Amino acid sequence: MNSTAQTQQAGPATGASTSQSYPMASLYVGDLHHDVTEAMLFEKFSSAGPVLSIRVCRDMITRRSLGYAYVNFQQPQDAERALDTMNFDTIKGRPCRIMWSQRDPSLRKSGVGNVFIKNLDKGIDNKALYDTFSAFGNILSCKIVTDENGSKGYGFVHFETEEAAKFAIEKVNGMLLNDKKVFVGRFMSRKERIEQMGDKVKKFTNVYVKNLPEDMDDEQLTEQFSKYGIVTSA
Repeated sequence: MNSTAQTQQAGPATGASTSQSYPMASLYVGDLHHDVTEAMLFEKFSSAGPVLSIRVCRDMITRRSLGYAYVNFQQPQDAERALDTMNFDTIKGRPCRIMWSQRDPSLRKSGVGNVFIKNLDKGIDNKALYDTFSAFGNILSCKIVTDENGSKGYGFVHFETEEAAKFAIEKVNGMLLNDKKVFVGRFMSRKERIEQMGDKVKKFTNVYVKNLPEDMDDEQLTEQFSKYGIVTSA
């Protein structure tokens, strides 16, 4: 797939005047089935209020859907209503993931308000994660990382404020979710992790383990390997 083509199609379907008039009336709709069209989305979202435009983002060469779209409302309150009432609704057999469209990439990349969650039960999906963390503040985005076999057991929640993120970490870290003790902490980029480790990164101390039993948690993994030396994280 042509990466340039994807980039050219990745922006919200708004003109300059619309962006200035309605700065917070644009929604990102993700996890869409490839057959979902603008007409389907219009029928779905127009029940929340007048829709200015919709764009399903597609590869410019193959015209195949990239699995996400932008829905632009005339009024911010209508966009908020759609976000509150339609998030994770099923469209063509798939729950759609809705969040505010973030036009400023620096906000997404800054890491501010971004929380990392691991050791999640495989039965926890995007909606369950959203429902768990929405009590702590406004969520900009929320996603369980998956592969062809389903959940990989970790995910990310991006809060609107750093305060909400800290509150969530304080309250949920170490809690049992579906009988599994989860780790919740501030998201750290690879660069930050390397800087934090300092000289330790120059030494090979990290081991990758696969084909573990699905019911094994962090504590059991630590216990299994602690006989060979001090385990700093697992």
